Amino acid sequence: MKKTLEFKAHDGEIEDIALGPDNKVVTAGRDFQCCVWQQDQLVTGLRWHENLPGIPDKAYRYQACRDSGTFLGLGTVTGSVAIHIAFSLQRLYYVKEAHGIVVTDVAFVPESRPGRELLGGHEAALLSVAVDSRCKLHLLPTRRSLPVWLLLLLCAGLIVATILLLQLAFPGFL
Repeated sequence: MKKTLEFKAHDGEIEDIALGPDNKVVTAGRDFQCCVWQQDQLVTGLRWHENLPGIPDKAYRYQACRDSGTFLGLGTVTGSVAIHIAFSLQRLYYVKEAHGIVVTDVAFVPESRPGRELLGGHEAALLSVAVDSRCKLHLLPTRRSLPVWLLLLLCAGLIVATILLLQLAFPGFL
């Protein structure tokens, strides 16, 4: 093995590291941060005081991380579990103290046939393991969205309504 890249990712030890799609790397460090890297460039990061206001920075620390390509699963030293969108780090799911103590690892259920059976109608499933000797399954509900055809239909209706309103306001418009 040859070292191809070296850079300072965190102040202090790195608790966990995960490889993501598009050569991205996710790191969880003892400096209370979780970071997404592209080569040696910081893409985005999470800090407790920015994402969970009212919770003291020193009370929580990211302990475990996994990146499914779409989602980033995180576990903390206080037993909390979270799922974020991988590219923006927007939080979609959070359970405070899902475990009694340190989450030592998290893993997404693979999208194989047995994995899809566990998912049911959910968008993702994350397993968390902790020092409390428990393994828990966290299911991310499917987010609601409009079908593209309905969105296009609404846009067309908005354009027609705008033209009709302009015609009423200015009779010689068309």
